[in-house]
Amino acid sequence: MRRRGGSAIISKGQSLKTANAALFGNIERTYGVLAGVLLAIWGMETGFGASMGNQNTVSAIVTLAYDCRRLQFFAPHAIAALKLVDNGVLSARSVGAMHGEIGQTGFLPGNVLKYGVGSRNMRDTSTALMSTANFLGAHGWRAGGGYQGNMGAIAGWNSASVY
Repeated sequence: MRRRGGSAIISKGQSLKTANAALFGNIERTYGVLAGVLLAIWGMETGFGASMGNQNTVSAIVTLAYDCRRLQFFAPHAIAALKLVDNGVLSARSVGAMHGEIGQTGFLPGNVLKYGVGSRNMRDTSTALMSTANFLGAHGWRAGGGYQGNMGAIAGWNSASVY
């Protein structure tokens, strides 16, 4: 089965893995998450940061919480977005994807609060990748389990079949 943008993601991912070898080594030592998984998420979600969205984050997530069939899903993220504004992580003018996702790997605001590390600035590549690894760890990632042994953690990030 062909995967969306697979060859482009693989090619760019290989060069980014080499260019950021120290970062990926540190993440694997700290969180046990393989570089390939992080590169796949980064590539699939934002094209390695090339397309992080242009929608007002607070407006998008609050609108989804107010007028959406998934109110129970989006309401906590709307509150989290407001907390991130209070904490200076986001501003009222911050932009992201259509459904409120922010940064290099497309974090929802509630997940930034729960799993974000350091500055929680998801536009910063290192922070976003470490936070993504932290998220995967909290969702059952087992070091040494490889990709197949960690599909549940990957599905926790995104259960779409393209992953």
